[in-house]
Amino acid sequence: PLCLGISLASGAPLISGVIGGIIGGIVIGFLSNSHVSVSGPAAGLAVTVFGAIKDLGNFEIFLCAVVVAGCVQLLMGFLKLGGFAKLLPHSVIEGMLASIGILIVMKQIPYVLGIVKFQGYKELFTNFSHAGMVMGPLVIGLICLVLYIIYNTTSLKTAKIFKTIPFSLMLVILASVLAVTISLPILEEHFVDLGHLENGSFWEVFKHPDFTYILRYDVLKYGFIIALVASIETLLCIEASDKLDPVKRTTDTNRELKAQGLGNIISGLIGGIPLTSVIVRTSVNINAGAKSKLSAIIHGFLLLISIELFPKLLTKIPLTVLAVILVVAGYNLANPKLFKKMISHGYKDFIPFFATIIGIVSTDLLIGVVIGAVVAAIIHFATKK
Repeated sequence: PLCLGISLASGAPLISGVIGGIIGGIVIGFLSNSHVSVSGPAAGLAVTVFGAIKDLGNFEIFLCAVVVAGCVQLLMGFLKLGGFAKLLPHSVIEGMLASIGILIVMKQIPYVLGIVKFQGYKELFTNFSHAGMVMGPLVIGLICLVLYIIYNTTSLKTAKIFKTIPFSLMLVILASVLAVTISLPILEEHFVDLGHLENGSFWEVFKHPDFTYILRYDVLKYGFIIALVASIETLLCIEASDKLDPVKRTTDTNRELKAQGLGNIISGLIGGIPLTSVIVRTSVNINAGAKSKLSAIIHGFLLLISIELFPKLLTKIPLTVLAVILVVAGYNLANPKLFKKMISHGYKDFIPFFATIIGIVSTDLLIGVVIGAVVAAIIHFATKK
């Protein structure tokens, strides 16, 4: 569900997220020396990918940017830049993650409401009754959202069954059953589309980069942006996973950047979206009792087997439930508690934090991070005694 959901949030073909999950498990799982982290498509990259695909105008051109990003990460690893994320102020990183959460929620609400062809929030607010909502996915989406709220706010979260079977997976199964049994209208475009994979083999749906555009300025620009964001998210996740590792092993961050770089190069070459080490997958892995990276590798193979043997089952998943999972993921990134915490730290933290959010939401991620970093630097030097 996470692979499919992040593809949806990224505006990419849904199969590209599954390809990314397979590469993140098998390739990066083998190459990384982290024993517990798990890599794959990440919510933190969804906004950047969405903007890149829209601006570049073509998914095959976008894949060039993914390959460029992998090359940049590989170079960073050889240049031993594994500690560069620590140079960014903590408040700016928190602002970056919070703004990504806000944008993810904004982009997924229409899917929760059963609107596939979304024309903008202005139309939704001014002409609510004609916004194009379909009752089937709307009802399923609201049911799933209420169940997720109950799960997150009650003791249900600690139930033993959810340590064995993730709640999001159970929610997807429930939504899929409702979608095929409910008497309310639901259209074909409200379901997962794997690019006619159900009629052929997984190996036949690969898309490849159009390398005639690889030296174009905007391709190189987005490649650099993806490398920057992916590396920051990976290094933050690696730092957190090393702390959560029950054996307390330390990951070589330079080797991790090389592994991520090669993973992104391969993902881009065969039609996958960019990858990072992901804290959601990693924490699930650790909580399930993982002791070695074999679990990450096996999960990649299980994804490959599932997509090859059971593609028709995946096309029964309604997009609305994937949107609900992403709304929850976005809310967790932009949790109100984070805003209260940043305000409590004082103006030296909360001003760069809010400046980063405003910059990213109103422009793009790279400009927003630069704005936040500049504001943090000005405050630091202005108050330095």
